[in-house]
Order: sequence, then C-alpha cells, then structure tokens
Amino acid sequence: MNLIFEPIAWVPGPMEIVIIGLVALLIFGKRIPDLAKSLGRSIVEFKKGLHESDSEDTKALGNDQADILPPPEKRNNHTAH
Repeated sequence: MNLIFEPIAWVPGPMEIVIIGLVALLIFGKRIPDLAKSLGRSIVEFKKGLHESDSEDTKALGNDQADILPPPEKRNNHTAH
C-alpha cells in the first residue's frame, strides 16, 4: 500500500505572503506607529523597574555589605523552571 501525504491546508508561497502583507499594511497601517510607540514605552518602563529593583537590593543589604554583590550586569538572575 502506497500512501501519499498531501497537505491538509493551503501553504502560501513567497508572492502570496507579500500580497497578504500589503493587504495587512493597508488595513492596519495607521495603528502600527501607535503599537510601536506603546511597545517602546513598555520596554522603557520594564528597564526602569529592573534598575529600581537593583538599587533596592543594594539598599536592603546596607552600605557595608553592598560591595559583596557583583555589579548588576554580572549577576545571574535566572530562575529555575
């Protein structure tokens, strides 16, 4: 018995992807700058929060123990999954 696997759904080629992208750009074109702006603000707020938590770590240890911590860039902040 010879089984031939045919694709279940239509797979777009490169030209179809370009056409779909252009249609999406026409439909959502005015929203893209707002989306990028809000994404940029979110990234800035996230980085600000990271910086504040690092300074809180240093304050919690006190000035005499602050030199025990490595600089924030060298800390291994990975959590176990």
